[in-house]
Amino acid sequence: MSLPDALLPWFALEIRARHERFVASALCCKGFEVFLPLYVSKRRWSDRIKEIELPLLPGYLFCRFDPQNRLPILVTQGVRQVVGTGKTPVPVEESEIAALQSIVVSRLQARPWPFLQVGQRVRIEQGPLSGVEGILLDSKKRDRLVVSVTLLQRSVAVEIDGDWAVPAGADWRGSLQFRGAGR
Repeated sequence: MSLPDALLPWFALEIRARHERFVASALCCKGFEVFLPLYVSKRRWSDRIKEIELPLLPGYLFCRFDPQNRLPILVTQGVRQVVGTGKTPVPVEESEIAALQSIVVSRLQARPWPFLQVGQRVRIEQGPLSGVEGILLDSKKRDRLVVSVTLLQRSVAVEIDGDWAVPAGADWRGSLQFRGAGR
């Protein structure tokens, strides 16, 4: 007896470079639930500027499936492997997937970001990302929330209003630098 899709865990799939959309489409056609987080990037050509959608986590996408029945995933053209330890798939934390989904749905300006170790965490209290936890950065006078997928050691940054964030941990005062005296 198989579990309903909503109860199956999310797994990260390593994908051949620039094949994320192709693989996502192929897996959807096979009946799998797929999550490919995208962001809009402006690219300059000699005669124009164009907005294109790119993967937030290049080389990866997420898929719900039963790890005991992963052969249909592995034989999909463009899939390199299911991310895990050795040959054992490791599910991605549900909270990390939910945070990425919130970022995509919010339509806030997001982009790939270097992975940061867990430590300087904040929780968003207001706005479209309310309830999401991540790392607050101050970059060029703009606040950014960095959400990490620990298993992949990849991160995504999204611009936020710094007033939305509150410390998530008890030891935040020594490790976070907030702009402004009111925070």
